[in-house]
Amino acid sequence: MLFRKKIEPSCSYCSRGSLIGDQSIICIKKGIVTPWNCCGKFLYDPIKRIPSPPQKLQTRGIKQEDFVL
Repeated sequence: MLFRKKIEPSCSYCSRGSLIGDQSIICIKKGIVTPWNCCGKFLYDPIKRIPSPPQKLQTRGIKQEDFVL
């Protein structure tokens, strides 16, 4: 969930860090760190958070009779 109260800290969506390259974050406090790293200065930025993709609809077992009232 994107707007839950308890957010697991991660440098990938901290306001003090910026993405550089594919797998590195440059942090104002710690320098170059990994995206899953975090420190005590974590400050959540919801704009940087990328939600997981939605699940696909399982249509394998659906028949036309399932939609008839």
